[in-house]
Amino acid sequence: MALPGKRFIPPWVGNAGGGLNRVPVLREGVVQRNAIGFVLAGGRSSRMGMDKSLVPLNGRPLAALAVEILQSAGLHVSIAGGQPALASLAPLVEDHHPGLGPLSGICAALASTSARLAVFLPVDLPLLPACLVVYLLHNALVAGNAVTVPSINGFAQTFPAVLDRAVLPTLEKELQSGRRGCFSAFRAAAESLCQPIGIVPVESLVQCGQISHPHGLPATRWFLNVNTAEDLRRSEGHSQPLIA
Repeated sequence: MALPGKRFIPPWVGNAGGGLNRVPVLREGVVQRNAIGFVLAGGRSSRMGMDKSLVPLNGRPLAALAVEILQSAGLHVSIAGGQPALASLAPLVEDHHPGLGPLSGICAALASTSARLAVFLPVDLPLLPACLVVYLLHNALVAGNAVTVPSINGFAQTFPAVLDRAVLPTLEKELQSGRRGCFSAFRAAAESLCQPIGIVPVESLVQCGQISHPHGLPATRWFLNVNTAEDLRRSEGHSQPLIA
């Protein structure tokens, strides 16, 4: 989900994409310490017409695919805001304010963990490779940014996001004030800590060979949001090799 109409280098943003020649010390499949992954599954899915988390993509629920992406990045995973049917996939974190959007689920998830860093991935991004999550987490650890997100085609993406638990008070304040936009809340949280948002340009990482899709999918396709039945059909075509 891009920030509409905004390039990814406004005055309040710092570029976290430096050091592209440094090979990440984190690896897929290696359990990350002091970090946890959360799948955001509490949305109303109004455009899909049914709970997106249970919608099958080539026979597998979107929530299951999101859990596996984070697990492949070496993270213990919980599901924030999901319905009881998802409990077989991962532990559930109750959203105490359902209906207030993903920011509410993020706050509930951060409040539930003692891990310093949390990676948030919504169920509607099934084409992301785990290596991107690994690199974002690595960048957050190295740069020390409390908020780290990727960019594609020069636009910052709201998810996947790596958040330091220190952002929780500001995110809760934004939620209580009725400002429920995730990216604007991330920005406010970074500013409260006198930090820029760390933004990692995905194309640069791909061009430098730092990350790649296991089936060669172009980076612009990684961020295809599955919000409608048409989006689902498009994703099925792109994801067939991943599920086979």
